[in-house]
Amino acid sequence: MLKSVMSEFKYACPHCGQHIRCDTTQAGTTMECPTCFQKIIAPQAPASHDPKFILTGSKIPKHARPSGEERLATATAAPKKKFPIAAVGVVSLVVAVAVAAVVFRGKIFQRFSVKVVPYVEVTHGDKVVFHAPATNPPPAPSVAPAANDPNWKLDLAGVILPDAPAAGRLNGKEFFCQRASLLGGSLSLRQGNKWPPELGVIISLHAVHSADLAGKTIAVTTNLTAAPRVSLRWKDDQQQPATENFNGGYALRVEFGALAGERLPGKIYLCLPDEQKSYVAGSFTAEILKPKASTKTPKRKP
Repeated sequence: MLKSVMSEFKYACPHCGQHIRCDTTQAGTTMECPTCFQKIIAPQAPASHDPKFILTGSKIPKHARPSGEERLATATAAPKKKFPIAAVGVVSLVVAVAVAAVVFRGKIFQRFSVKVVPYVEVTHGDKVVFHAPATNPPPAPSVAPAANDPNWKLDLAGVILPDAPAAGRLNGKEFFCQRASLLGGSLSLRQGNKWPPELGVIISLHAVHSADLAGKTIAVTTNLTAAPRVSLRWKDDQQQPATENFNGGYALRVEFGALAGERLPGKIYLCLPDEQKSYVAGSFTAEILKPKASTKTPKRKP
């Protein structure tokens, strides 16, 4: 029994460091690592049998091929492959992380959720100032609060137009103006870059050219006759475009600034008399659009 123990020694795999038990008769032969399955050459037996002294095997050159004798010795003397404990541990860790993510997903995502700042009303004496949130709009409009929002007032008395980007509620959904444009006298504020918009409002002001509105202020009270038409646009539950027009009964104040190239800045306060009590308040910079050229061929005179 002592002789058998003395004829064995251990060495480390040069690829992964796995300790391999080897017999002195296998020294210099080609063996296979039971963990990484790489071909290695067993070292010569150590002169000392100190168990703390561990040798390291040699890597086989890329183009070296073992002789027939070495292949036969490897096949007959290779130890049994050990169970890949390390691989099982990694798989178990991945599964545990996935289960934890599913179980605690509410707490994890709640920590990183973005809170939408609500619209608030601040009173200075007898004047009311409306403040829209400075955050970016939500990716999709959500249902706004009940239609008793204090921002909705069919009265222009004491209203100060906010400097914050134009925002509000249209057709019962939160609205944030992402694009403003002027085509002739039609002012368009809309959410979404495609047409028809997800949400939007178009005001047909009495002007032939967009530049004529520069520096002007337009006020419309609920009792004004021949008021500019206001078109409320949205998409229904089937994502089909819908429109509701208002020819009066609303409150509107628009203040246009100075013309800057092809852009005209301004501020707006608009409250519509619909059931959802739609409103928009804030500043905008409208892009001045040019009308499309007519493609019709003029008729020749006889």
